[in-house]
Amino acid sequence: MMAMGWCVVWVLVMMGTTFDRRQRIVEIRREMERLNSKLYLQNCYIMQENEKLRKKAQLLNQENQALLSELKQRLNKSNNNNSPNHDPNNIPDLNLCSSSSNPNASSSNKR
Repeated sequence: MMAMGWCVVWVLVMMGTTFDRRQRIVEIRREMERLNSKLYLQNCYIMQENEKLRKKAQLLNQENQALLSELKQRLNKSNNNNSPNHDPNNIPDLNLCSSSSNPNASSSNKR
């Protein structure tokens, strides 16, 4: 009789352990799904921020190209004005050129 009781207890313990393992696996899967969803949302947010930064970088690059072009034009104009008296120590004053050719010149300095 004592042996019979031990077997029943052992079967109940094993069934309980199996149930606990399955329950733990279900909990782990839920936790993994929750973390996966959280990481997915973070990834979406990062991709949105990257797109915003990419657009800002593109606009800054365009602005830099426009400023470089304006600088080259001013240097060429200054060199043309000073070509008869070419002095290598003479540094052209870029502020002498009219800023009306670039209406954004004053606004770009106000950042």
